[in-house]
Amino acid sequence: MQCTIEPKDIREIERCNIPQQTAFWAGVKYQQGLNPLAFNYSAPGDLLDPMAKNRYHKEGDLLLLLQPIDSDHSIAYVPYGPVDEPKFENQGLFLEELSEILRPKLPGNCILVRYDLPWENQWAAEDDHYDEHGNWTGPPDSEYQELRVNFKTSNKNLHKSQSDNLPVNTIFLNLRNDPEQLIMKMKPKTRYNIRLSLRKGINVKSYGPEYLDEWYMLYKETAARNGVTLHDRDYFKTVLESTKKNPDNETDVRLLMADHHGQYLAAMFLVLSSKRGTYLYGASSGHKRNMMATYALQWEAIRISQESGCTEYDMFGIAPNADPSHPMYGLYRFKSGFGGHMFHRMGCWDYPLSEDEYMVIRAQEMNSAGYLQHPRKATLCNARAI
Repeated sequence: MQCTIEPKDIREIERCNIPQQTAFWAGVKYQQGLNPLAFNYSAPGDLLDPMAKNRYHKEGDLLLLLQPIDSDHSIAYVPYGPVDEPKFENQGLFLEELSEILRPKLPGNCILVRYDLPWENQWAAEDDHYDEHGNWTGPPDSEYQELRVNFKTSNKNLHKSQSDNLPVNTIFLNLRNDPEQLIMKMKPKTRYNIRLSLRKGINVKSYGPEYLDEWYMLYKETAARNGVTLHDRDYFKTVLESTKKNPDNETDVRLLMADHHGQYLAAMFLVLSSKRGTYLYGASSGHKRNMMATYALQWEAIRISQESGCTEYDMFGIAPNADPSHPMYGLYRFKSGFGGHMFHRMGCWDYPLSEDEYMVIRAQEMNSAGYLQHPRKATLCNARAI
């Protein structure tokens, strides 16, 4: 088994269902001050599937973001990548080989490669990790996860990160169904609320950058209500305009806003990437909640995704189960009403390139709730921002 890897131009990244592994995302993060790098890798078939009998090589693209920790150190972050998903027993082996061939392509001051894996959580296939009501109870403790993931590896060097950056739990809708079938697969209350919002005159349209102020007012209100960290306005301007700056980019971003007689009540960023629509960011007003604007908004995003040729829709972020005490339970109740199936990802995994430096970073992250800090410097970098 032997992987090979070569740098490639960001603009030449192949189309992909995952927005975070596209030239679009590279452009967004470049505007945030990160350094995106693109690679093409080739992996033998039996590295991905140990039962593969035919001799073949699988080629794939990898988008990586270099994040400085301070003037002397950086980490390499792979958002929702690699896209290719090996069989469970070979996942660690694949990541180890990929990391080692990446090593000489990265700066000498790079402390680790952090993979934010989009792959299905290995334990999601096991009945023992669901309660009597079918609720996902999560994977085992990190040490047991690491034992399994490092199976077959030479260095036993893969570590579960202290926290995850991108959502690990989501709901996927199958857009191969026609609109009437989609409606019928929803919970009755969701169907009712969609129809109610339309009867009450909720209007949903796509808007350009000139409406970012209206979006940002709703976004700030939502962030304050839920106690979440704010992106600044320019970030969303970059998200909305990045595809226009690169005419070769096949990812499409829509700012959808729902209004009632000119009063904006809900808004979202919809990303159309290859065959997937993704609900990337959302916001809503506390006013006129009886109008159910968020339901009309979500239904329009699903409809646009389907009309654009997408075969799936990613709700992008949900509580892991129906636990009312979970801080994201409200999102769970809302998003699960649209039907679809729950999907649990593997989350962030680290491959240290400098063991001593990595242990320092790991200790700092444990003490600072997900923030990266090198003790020799005062600079803080929010890992979740990438």
